[in-house]
Amino acid sequence: QVPLAESGGGLVQAGGSLRLSCAGSERIFSTNNFAWYRRAPGKQRELVAAESGDTLYADSVKGRFTISRDIAKNTVYLQMNSLKPEDTAVYSCNRAARPYYPWGQGTQVTVSS
Repeated sequence: QVPLAESGGGLVQAGGSLRLSCAGSERIFSTNNFAWYRRAPGKQRELVAAESGDTLYADSVKGRFTISRDIAKNTVYLQMNSLKPEDTAVYSCNRAARPYYPWGQGTQVTVSS
């Protein structure tokens, strides 16, 4: 059992959109900045978007992805627009900095050509 649960992934065509959700407890979200990470097949996990003093995005997703938070729902979102096949990966949420919470299964995003 892990304290975070990702959802919202799926199969979409290139150019489509998805909104991923990361749900946790009020205590977790009120005390941490959160980030979205992704791991493509055969590759290491990379940072995609992070809450911080200034919101950070990987160069590859700038202008297409947006991280946001719904305080009342204890949820962090990743809005993904103009999806590309190279965005295909398992997406996970966690703290924006170490130490990380235990990693869950994430949610699969597959973008077809």
